[in-house]
Order: sequence, then structure tokens, then C-alpha cells
Amino acid sequence: MRIAIIGAGGTGGYFGGLLARAGEDVTFLARGRQLEALQAHGLTVKSRLVGTFSAPVHATNDPQEIGPVDLVLFCVKAYDTAAASQGLRYLIGEETVVLPVQNGIDAAELLSQEAGEQHLIGGVAYVTSQIESPGVVAQTAGAGSMEIGELAGGQSERTQRVQQVLQHAGINTKLPASIRVSLWEKFLFICAFSGVTALTRLPIGQVLAYPETRDLLAATMQEGAALARAYGSALSDTTVEDYMARVKGLDGQAMGSMAFDLLAGRRLEIDALNGTMVRMGQEHALSLPFNATIYAALKPYANGAPR
Repeated sequence: MRIAIIGAGGTGGYFGGLLARAGEDVTFLARGRQLEALQAHGLTVKSRLVGTFSAPVHATNDPQEIGPVDLVLFCVKAYDTAAASQGLRYLIGEETVVLPVQNGIDAAELLSQEAGEQHLIGGVAYVTSQIESPGVVAQTAGAGSMEIGELAGGQSERTQRVQQVLQHAGINTKLPASIRVSLWEKFLFICAFSGVTALTRLPIGQVLAYPETRDLLAATMQEGAALARAYGSALSDTTVEDYMARVKGLDGQAMGSMAFDLLAGRRLEIDALNGTMVRMGQEHALSLPFNATIYAALKPYANGAPR
């Protein structure tokens, strides 16, 4: 399968690396030092799940050079969505599938203007990874898995075909009955996990060690579950309890992507995460004080360390 990976950071680098190792025809759309390293030395993945491996890869900053592909994995940070989507039209043929794998709740809607609704499917990724150095991606936590599905609900021949390709690359991929429910579950989880570890500057093990911060984590998730139900999502009654149990099983040193970005002085996805949660709550007259506090505290760092 011809695959284009838009965004060669932690998520795109990890999944794209596995696909390239499995023999798929993968090209990364990248920029800067990451692009230079991929072109010169290939990609190295250091993973707690699959070990360390290196693979020669194709990489470019010009989507026209790639041309139409079978599958686009859209993996950029949420704040880069608009800019990165400009090149999508060069990658799309009649049967191209576009699979956004990003934090947030509205990636597919944001991409529909450039990609066309008919090409989009929904996706959720469970992986914690980041660029360790140019050309090197480190996967440190998470199951390294995906869930995919048709945005209108259910599955199709094309989602099954994508699942087969991902599974062949060693990416455990589920086909849920409703990808919209999965998107809401991931959204409320990442707003809490990434938001609280960034707010406290602590890994999840220390967050869970104190009743106050553990309760903050659960309360932030509860707000997300209430918002999801206000939007008509059929979340399970045990969603928050299930995710709290899952969090306890993570490596104690795990942190959310916003925490890593905050500590490194990089831009944050705070507007796409807790900020969006708060704005959507206001649209439904829901007060979400825990998400609002996280948003307010981290907003000054949205564009990197304040100067």
C-alpha cells in the first residue's frame, strides 16, 4: 500500500516506522532538521513495545513529489492542522483514505474542506512517543494501538483493508461499533492525563500517589464524560472508572504530550484539548471548572515558554 505520513514526530514516526519496516511504500512529509535526518540517515525507533530498529525511509517537504496515495496518516500537532492540510489535495486520488491520528475531537471536521468528507475515516491512537533527536523517535508508554472506523458509524471494506495493513505492521487495530464514542473517550482521557501531568509537572505515578491530584484527574475526566453525553455520545457508565484503572497500569514515569512539550519550552495543544472542552461546554451551558482551571493555567504557555 502507498502511504503518506503527514507529520514525522512522535506519533507519525512511530506508526510510520512500523509500516516502513513491514515493507509498505511509506513516504514522510516532514520539515526542518527532522526532514534532513530522515533523508540522510533514515528513521530509528526506540520502543518499549517493539524494541529498537532502523529503517531507510522516503521523506520530502513537497506533497506534489509524493502524488496520490492509498492511505494518508495525518499526525501533526493540532495547532499545525490548518497549515499541514494545505498539501492534502496533492495526495488524494479517487480511492484515497485519510486517517487523522491526532489529539482533539474535531480533526476530521477540520480536514474535510481540504480532503473531502468522502475520503475521511476516524481514528484514535494510544501511544506516547516523541522525537528524541532528529531522525530518532522514542516510544515510552501506551499500548501502541489504534481504533478506526467510519465517521457515520460502523465499518466498511476500506476500514477493514486499512486494519489489515496496520495489523500486518504489528499495530494492534480495533474496529469499534462507533468511532465517535472512541474519539470522545480518548478526548476526555487525554484532556485529563495530558492536562494534569502538564499542570503539575509530574509523571502519572506521582499524580496517583496523592489523593488530591488523583481526584483532580478523575474529576477532569468526569467533566469530559458529561460533555460527551451532552453531545449525544453513548459513553459507557463506567468510562471514567475504566480509564482510571487503565491509568494505574501505565508506567509510573509516563507523562502526557503537553507535559513533555511544556518542560521542553515548546508550543502546547492546550487550545485543541482543554480549551476546546471548555468552549464546547459553554455551548451547552455546562460548567467545567477543572478543565477551565487547567486551560487557564496552561494558556500562557500555548506558544511556548513565555518571554
